[in-house]
Amino acid sequence: MRYPFLAGTAVALATAVLAACGSSGGTGDGGKEAAAGSKPPAAASATPSVAGPAAGTTAPRPQKSSDAPKAPAGELTPATGSFTKKQKEYLTDRVPKGMDPAAVLQTGQETCDRLRYLDKADRDIAVGAIVSGEITDAGPAVTHLCPQHQDLVDDAARGYADGTHKGAALRPGRYRAASPTKTCGWQVTGPGGKALASGSSDTGKPVEVTVPESARTFTSTGCYAWLPRGDNG
Repeated sequence: MRYPFLAGTAVALATAVLAACGSSGGTGDGGKEAAAGSKPPAAASATPSVAGPAAGTTAPRPQKSSDAPKAPAGELTPATGSFTKKQKEYLTDRVPKGMDPAAVLQTGQETCDRLRYLDKADRDIAVGAIVSGEITDAGPAVTHLCPQHQDLVDDAARGYADGTHKGAALRPGRYRAASPTKTCGWQVTGPGGKALASGSSDTGKPVEVTVPESARTFTSTGCYAWLPRGDNG
């Protein structure tokens, strides 16, 4: 689920900065990061209905891109120029056969561009975007293409997205929802389902919660992302 916070504020911010600063991509040894800017959602277009499978038959299961056979490392060469060692490491086991590896690389470079611009504008926005899943696949992109942002990935790994977290996923400490929606609500329960803490916010202003050692479940809705505060985690 996409929340208005990043889909509006952060994406518009990243797009505005990109428009002002510009960014170019390349696949040469000194490969520059590709321009990133989030594009607005494409307008929904009417599509003709397609007849389903005949009675008694089963429709074939669509193949996910992650299921597609990957191109061998030896075939990861761009149409022009060459990839750096780090770029090849990022592309290994990530390029479906028949796909241009430069296109896959550009996706990783765009992830780095988004992190760079969001981090420059507001660090909490950048970390929250990773926690919530608005910026996907940040880990591999940062590891191989922009390691200067490893601290963002590390902090995001200690945060919570909306949902229910329990067991080993719980980490006692203080957390802050930097950009909750106006329907943000949360609850922390202990042994036997006993409520330890709960709250809500209809202002959209930052709120904090403390997850105690005795917590068994932490549930959040409409709060977007909870970021670790201090040395907890």
